[in-house]
Amino acid sequence: MTTRTVTPAELPEQAESLLDNGYRVALVAGHHDVDDRLRAVYLFTAADPDRRVELHVPLDRSAPRVPSLAGLSFPAGRFEREMHDLFGVVPTGHPQPARLVRHFHWPKGWHPMLADAGEPPEFGDVDGPYPFRTVEGDGVYEIPVGPVHAGMIGPGHFRFSVVGETILNLKARLWFVHRGVEKLFQGRRPDDAVEVAERVSGDTSVGHTLAFCQAVEDALRLTIPANVQRLRGVLLELERLYNHVTDIGALCNDVGYGILNNHAQHVREQLLRVNDSVTGHRLMRGALRPGRTAVHALPDPGRLAAIGDDIAEIVAIALGNTIVADRFAGTAVLTRRQATDLGTLGYVARASGLTTDARHDHPSLPDVVARAEHATTDGDVLSRFLVRAGEATHSINLITSLVESLDGDTGRFTGTATPSSDTGDFRSGVGIVEGWRGTIVHRVELGPGGTLSRVKIVDPSFFNWPALPVALADTIVPDFPLTNKSFNLSYAGNDL
Repeated sequence: MTTRTVTPAELPEQAESLLDNGYRVALVAGHHDVDDRLRAVYLFTAADPDRRVELHVPLDRSAPRVPSLAGLSFPAGRFEREMHDLFGVVPTGHPQPARLVRHFHWPKGWHPMLADAGEPPEFGDVDGPYPFRTVEGDGVYEIPVGPVHAGMIGPGHFRFSVVGETILNLKARLWFVHRGVEKLFQGRRPDDAVEVAERVSGDTSVGHTLAFCQAVEDALRLTIPANVQRLRGVLLELERLYNHVTDIGALCNDVGYGILNNHAQHVREQLLRVNDSVTGHRLMRGALRPGRTAVHALPDPGRLAAIGDDIAEIVAIALGNTIVADRFAGTAVLTRRQATDLGTLGYVARASGLTTDARHDHPSLPDVVARAEHATTDGDVLSRFLVRAGEATHSINLITSLVESLDGDTGRFTGTATPSSDTGDFRSGVGIVEGWRGTIVHRVELGPGGTLSRVKIVDPSFFNWPALPVALADTIVPDFPLTNKSFNLSYAGNDL
């Protein structure tokens, strides 16, 4: 990790140089330090080889401003809007300086992540209305959906501008629930904060907890034995596997092929039972801690191979059905150029032809994991379906290889720390993990006594939500549920 302290004036040139050399903006975090100073931290990452650069920008507490990087990086512009809402840091020159996190019923001038923000004041009059884009013309009408939905999902509002059934414009409005998750970490010791990390996004308990543990271990200069890394790789792939199977079934269900969804949910249940036998918890909570990992047993490769055969059969039946193939193929295309410009991650990016994958780009396993090959990268629903199917097979093969290398060893693996977290020194660390939705990044700072002073979390959904309306342009309204499921983005991971 390279760390540089730069002035606001120097930030654009430094950022542009990094972006020109193949880096991406992985994270931007506001900080309110103990000396009552504000600071912005920009994390840039690159692959082949794994490279990481942090730019620290001290800010004037009385008038915190940074030059906007939105013209250089679309994700950077969204991070800046988030930082403005939560810390009051103004991105000067931003082309779209509208609120992102702060809804219009939030009190003016209240920025909840500041150390002296205090308890939330009473909500006042609505400072709105929200500036939805107005689409006008003969036959154009609007369809509002949400924010309250029928299922057990987070709140999100979708405003469709439609003519006939064709979608002309879609605006997705999120952040109806700002839970203050990052602030819940502050003042806790890392071991005591693991339960918070496990609940950032419930279906990604392993991914977020592992990224948090890696960040803490990086801050404490922990050396993690190879078998710990292998065991963690097993848990991460088990999580990827049960989620991909769930989505494979749900996508079939959204085109009326409910019987295949029933079969997929049966397979999902088998995988959740595997999770429980391995860790004692169906979502694999409790297995990961900074510096150590504990399981009850290793998964049976033979059982996973049989499950893999079931998944392959479900996929083959789905693709052999002409109605399914017709609904999937060519629907909601996200082009490679669009995926690149938006900074998409995970299976959404890979289905559009990008090769981003933290398992390869930022490896933690003793042997670098080969990239999964995807034959269909047209960026449509079919491609996102096939990427999941291919990754399910890849996950089973990887788990089998890792189990063989562990050779039955299920003891409590422990890393070694040098130096200790009790030195009182200020430390920071970064964890990067390829969760099942895509790359997860956690950045932590430890204060005196080893307690957490700041944790910044980036779920891949933060990067991928803007791609959903882009892919839906010129599709039809009945394809929205199918397209939405093909992205399957997290409300919880986004609305921190």
